[in-house]
Amino acid sequence: MDYLLLGIFLSLTFLGVPVAYTLCLSVAAIMYFFIDKPLVMITQYMFAGVDSFSFMAVPFFMLAGAFMSAGGVTQRLVNFSLSLVGSFRGGLAQTVSVSGCFFAAISGSSAATTAALGTTMVNAMEKKGYSRSWATGVVASSGVVGIVIPPSITLVVYGAIADTSIGDLFVGGFVPGIMMGLSMMAVSWYLARKRGLVSDGKFSAANVVKSFKDSFFALLTPVIIIGGIYGGFFTPTEAAAVAVVYGMLVGLFIYKELKFKDFPEIVFQAVIGTTIIMALVGAANVFGWALTYQRIPHHLGEWVVSITQSPIMFLMALNIVLLVAGTLVNASAAVVILTPIFLPVAKVLGIDPLFFGVLMVVNLAIGCITPPVGLDLFVASAVTKVPIEQVMKASLPYLGALLFTLIILTLFPWFITVLPYALK
Repeated sequence: MDYLLLGIFLSLTFLGVPVAYTLCLSVAAIMYFFIDKPLVMITQYMFAGVDSFSFMAVPFFMLAGAFMSAGGVTQRLVNFSLSLVGSFRGGLAQTVSVSGCFFAAISGSSAATTAALGTTMVNAMEKKGYSRSWATGVVASSGVVGIVIPPSITLVVYGAIADTSIGDLFVGGFVPGIMMGLSMMAVSWYLARKRGLVSDGKFSAANVVKSFKDSFFALLTPVIIIGGIYGGFFTPTEAAAVAVVYGMLVGLFIYKELKFKDFPEIVFQAVIGTTIIMALVGAANVFGWALTYQRIPHHLGEWVVSITQSPIMFLMALNIVLLVAGTLVNASAAVVILTPIFLPVAKVLGIDPLFFGVLMVVNLAIGCITPPVGLDLFVASAVTKVPIEQVMKASLPYLGALLFTLIILTLFPWFITVLPYALK
């Protein structure tokens, strides 16, 4: 029956059935034919899956990102990034990666980060001699840090599921996110050198200072969130609510690009995004219950321990599973499905749940640009109108750099755990 459950799930996924329906239908089929349980339990487990105070942070972070984006934050962050690295060879491509890191600290979503960068940067890069496919590949790749650098919605989901400090997870995501950004900048520099592109202007300290002042209130967002959590002023959920108010005030009264007439559309989009994530989380909780009922995590744990007692070998195998999972399902849903399966095994092998959670999210983030079904590839293609196969090809060098970063993080957990434990 274990294989039948997974078989139904994979079959429906490859048929293109939406993930939330796939998860629930797989369990419903097993319950109807093999398990003497009423189908009404599916809705009960869906509700139980999202009935958590920690999950209230999701709609608030979605709304905060929407307010900041509509309030003129995106272009200011791009201008600041350009002042920092625009003078390097391939400076515009590197600017995309730096901007991705900055925007990730506001949006908490890889798809939102990709969309914002695509609408802002691709046309400008094309005018400077970059091919449109290359520009789109950079945008898709740079968007992945959206769920690694805090505030990350996916880290919130993991923290709630694994009962791990969300504040520690947020801080643990900083160094990996920056490493991912730096690795993509290195690829852009190499490709620009290989293709004969020159630097995009000269470095100007005055321009850096000016653009920093202009984007100061946007850059202050993650400081308020992380500082407030670690300072004991509010919980992660309360921090998300504070971020909403802060983003609204900045857009209305400081940058003055946010208008009250924009509020209905902003709230509507945030509600849509929240509904999608919560439906996935609820459905994934149903699927997780079925896996637990069938004792699949227990059997898998016994099998893994019988094969190897090496944490490194376990993590390397896990990386492969998560990279594939990241191409097939939403990162938040993958966290809800896979955490109950693999976290108990990780604990048996002595792996820190904090390290495990951040590494898991890094994997799922990279899965967003892993062919053939990476979400960010399709988002970038839709925004820039570049055929998906061209986006995939252009993103491959960046995918290689991100995979190298993943291996470094797997071998050296210190990069993830150093900041959280240093701040305690």
